[in-house]
Amino acid sequence: MSRIGKAPIPIPAGVNVDVKGEEVSVKGPKGSLSMPFRPEVAVAVEGNEALVTLSGTGIPREARAYHGLTRALINNMVVGVSTGFSKKLEIHGVGWNCKAQGKNIVLNIGFCHQVEIPIPEGLEVDCPNATSMTISGFDRQQVGQLAAVVRAVRPPEPYKGKGIRYSGEYVRRKAGKSFGS
Repeated sequence: MSRIGKAPIPIPAGVNVDVKGEEVSVKGPKGSLSMPFRPEVAVAVEGNEALVTLSGTGIPREARAYHGLTRALINNMVVGVSTGFSKKLEIHGVGWNCKAQGKNIVLNIGFCHQVEIPIPEGLEVDCPNATSMTISGFDRQQVGQLAAVVRAVRPPEPYKGKGIRYSGEYVRRKAGKSFGS
């Protein structure tokens, strides 16, 4: 069995977890999420914790993989609707900046035009200063996906370190061209 899958999922106060058939739905103060799960696993809610167990069907090796995956996804849903998730991005480059205008993120990052990225429903983008932004929401997958889309517009390059990077991300620097004299 999966070590991650064995651990019970604590359900905080104010969060409601419902299992109907092969779908789990989680409601909390920040929003609600639902997810179908595989027939190889079973989900049960007992008191203030949810348990994911193997149902005994399917190929055992795959069932063990789905066991840990299902537990991790349900835990992310519970944490998301209770506290939420956030990703911080930094912009490195002279004159490069970002701002949140309405339902779009506007990036000025060295192109001849501004780059506008739409903000999906349920996510919030905050730009405390011109060179940093925080993406927050209750769906971990959406938060990470938007952060990856923004970073992919101008990923950090290894020579000068310019680009958009996650807060705390280490960019390995390379030496520039050198020639013998």
